[in-house]
Amino acid sequence: MKSTGIVRKVDELGRIVIPIELRRTLDIAVKDSLEIFVEDDKIILRKFSPSCVFCNETKDVIEYRGKNVCPNCIKELSKK
Repeated sequence: MKSTGIVRKVDELGRIVIPIELRRTLDIAVKDSLEIFVEDDKIILRKFSPSCVFCNETKDVIEYRGKNVCPNCIKELSKK
C-alpha cells in the first residue's frame, strides 16, 4: 500500500471526502458503490465489482434470477 500524503477529517456524520484526483485515477464515479474492509487497524475501500456466485470471477458477470454468474459458469451449467 502506498501513501498519498492526503489527510482528511471525519465530519459529524462519520463521512470523509475522497479527493477528485483519486476518484479519477481509480475510475470512481458519483453513485459508484465501494466495498469496505477492515484489516487490523486499517479501513480499506475498494470499488465494488459484482462477482460470480460460483467462482468469484468479476469479468463480464451478468445477473440471472437475482444471482451474478460469469460466462464460464453459465457454459458449465448448461452442460449438465
